[in-house]
Amino acid sequence: MSKIGKKNIIVPKDSSIKIEGANLTISGPKGTKKLTINDKIFSSKLNESEFKIEPLDKKVDKRTSILWGTYRSLVNNAITGVSKGHEKILELSGVGFRANLKGEILNLQIGFSHDVNFKIPKEIKIAVEKQTVIKISGVDKELVSKIASNIKDLKPVEPYKAKGIKERGQYILRKEGKKK
Repeated sequence: MSKIGKKNIIVPKDSSIKIEGANLTISGPKGTKKLTINDKIFSSKLNESEFKIEPLDKKVDKRTSILWGTYRSLVNNAITGVSKGHEKILELSGVGFRANLKGEILNLQIGFSHDVNFKIPKEIKIAVEKQTVIKISGVDKELVSKIASNIKDLKPVEPYKAKGIKERGQYILRKEGKKK
């Protein structure tokens, strides 16, 4: 039995779930998200403010248990996304490192001889709070994390002076420099 899959998902008052066979449509104040659940293995139930996924077969093997927890987490992330939204905060550290928005493009000056332009998808909102702080927000947790990862990959943090792009709260393993 899956520990995560057994838990009920609490649906906020401003959000709603529509069940159409294997398809789930989750809508809220931030937007809508569509998910598909394998209806040959699982059934979904919606009470007043609680949503539950249960396996059809009473004997649960290891694969079904893993999928049960995964589907529950996906639905929970979608509900959180449409009600509150997901966000990641990136920090630029280094001399002369800065970011600014130019319409649909994030312009980064990160120590190269040229500026790096990053095209922003329509589902994602990016705000540059200071010149060194980038806030990425959206409904889909996977897409927000993917965009944050792609931006971090443009200039990974180096271990000697910790220059580069990192997430807020990310621990950087520092190395000692060369000695004489």
